[in-house]
Amino acid sequence: MKKMVLLLLVLVLALPVTGMAEKKKDPLAAWQPGFDPSGAKYTYILSNVSHPVIEGVAAGYRIRDKVWEKTNGQIYVDFRPLSQLGGEKDVINKLKFGAVQGMMSSSVAAANVADRLGIVNLPYVVDTFDKLDTFRGDPELWQPFANSTLAGGIYVADITGYGPYGWATNTPVNDIAAAKGVNFRIAQAPVNMDTYKAWTLKFTVLPWPDVPQALQTGVISGLDHTAIVCNITKKFNIAKNFTELNYAQGLFVHLVNKKWLDKLPEDLRATFLEVIAEESAASRAATRKQHQVQIEKAKAAGVQFYQLSDDEIGELKKLAEPVLEKWGQKIGPDYLNKVRTKLGS
Repeated sequence: MKKMVLLLLVLVLALPVTGMAEKKKDPLAAWQPGFDPSGAKYTYILSNVSHPVIEGVAAGYRIRDKVWEKTNGQIYVDFRPLSQLGGEKDVINKLKFGAVQGMMSSSVAAANVADRLGIVNLPYVVDTFDKLDTFRGDPELWQPFANSTLAGGIYVADITGYGPYGWATNTPVNDIAAAKGVNFRIAQAPVNMDTYKAWTLKFTVLPWPDVPQALQTGVISGLDHTAIVCNITKKFNIAKNFTELNYAQGLFVHLVNKKWLDKLPEDLRATFLEVIAEESAASRAATRKQHQVQIEKAKAAGVQFYQLSDDEIGELKKLAEPVLEKWGQKIGPDYLNKVRTKLGS
């Protein structure tokens, strides 16, 4: 009798847990592969911190499917978005040691891999979609950028994006004076910290997962990020104003462990890199459209958009010149000057 009572008690206690498990949905269910990857000769684990509703992230799944098709099932790209493998600094270390074979690193974190990668975060250098396309398409600009990580055993395959950076704030910011009253969250990135110091703006460095609570509790009152990300991740639910600063393009830099890449047969390696290039280019075009779509959606939901005057933008550029000079010494002054000259920055 006691055993029966104990069994019934266990079953009753298990019911709510089972119900909760059934209700919890897999956020990546829609992106499961339509093939069985178990027969692949090579597995490429690819990490990213964001959600694939962002076009620049969804590129990882498109690369997965196209690589599988083009290599006749010989390479399986095991794409792991949503920080499944940890934060970006942790994954960068795993990438160096080969525990992870690939990473679509945010451009702000990529500067920790090689100083030269920080050029894309410098204010008002690669700041528009057109300039980004020129930068990627010109071998004189792209190759020094892509080759900068080779000494560390990492290969830069390509880039995708998540839109132009601006300020999502709790109160309207339409000039620099208003910005000085905001405590901005910025990424854990050296270029960003130098820029905000030069702009003499208050900032707090926070990991991305801590941002929602920090906004809600008033620890921060603004966010340095893109309209795409702020709208999709519902940051505009709290910070209902966005200043279109457009000082840099948010990018994911596709990093590959070179030892893994070199072990691929030559034909498979060529196909693998070709697919990454094709899908990354398609993703950058899709990001342009997504940027406009997300802005319109945000406006329809009541988010107010602002722009600084030309004089104010000119002031930010002037204040940032010492940052460009400092980083020019790190990434190569001749290279930085060439990029700025060719892009008209």
